[in-house]
Amino acid sequence: MPKESELYPSESPTALFGFELRKLRKERRWSQLRLARAVPYSVGTISMIETAKRSPSEAFARHCDEALEAGGALMRLWPMVNRSSAPLWFRPWLDVEATAEALSTWEPLMIPGLLQTEDYARAILSGDVGVTTEQVEEQVVARMERQSILRRPKPPLLWFVLDEAVLHRPVGTVAVMAAQLDHLLEAAKSSSVTIQVLPYKAFSTTGLAGGFVIAQADGVADTAYVESAGILGRVTERAEDIRTLRFRYDGIRSEALPQRESLELIKEAVRRWKS
Repeated sequence: MPKESELYPSESPTALFGFELRKLRKERRWSQLRLARAVPYSVGTISMIETAKRSPSEAFARHCDEALEAGGALMRLWPMVNRSSAPLWFRPWLDVEATAEALSTWEPLMIPGLLQTEDYARAILSGDVGVTTEQVEEQVVARMERQSILRRPKPPLLWFVLDEAVLHRPVGTVAVMAAQLDHLLEAAKSSSVTIQVLPYKAFSTTGLAGGFVIAQADGVADTAYVESAGILGRVTERAEDIRTLRFRYDGIRSEALPQRESLELIKEAVRRWKS
């Protein structure tokens, strides 16, 4: 039997999670195979997470916590792992997004993260120069977990305005694009989600400087996440910034198609990707 890899819990939150998972498993005198029989994950997945080669999802942490009767120990570690997968400059936004009651999004370049499929997200994240497969997978897991706010008993109200170019820009493969746009149509069935498209025929240049999201929550000042050339971004609560972005968003949305027409445009794009 091969010797288990040595773990260094101080290296990262992901390494700490793997260390604690292995410790809890061994305390019960369980093999990885025994744990795999108790949770809906393979031995390979358990091994990769124990050795910090892959980040755990929230569901993985919950299943292992219950199977190992860990009393919530793994679930308490998971938020640190989830945040560590995001760039430093993006982490403040995760807390804002998770507690928002409404999010207004403008995106001129790609499908917004909250609406991305796993394959689309993987294709986008794989484009970073020098990124490793392990880093991509960690970021994909984190991005999918962000979408848990859509499954809350009372999800936030979400308004998305997308540039028409987003529907036609090839990301991944033809199949990835078709599935992604189908996912948009499915998401739009929710009463809390509104998707509009800014068409080419609007000749609008208002939002070409970059995408942004404005978050609203009762009792706190509005906060915004602003992209910069699609590379880095920043989070701001400055009243002047929020006012400027709100005016910009209203201007963009005023030229966008209503949701019904927007969905027809998306359906047309799906047919093109599938033809």
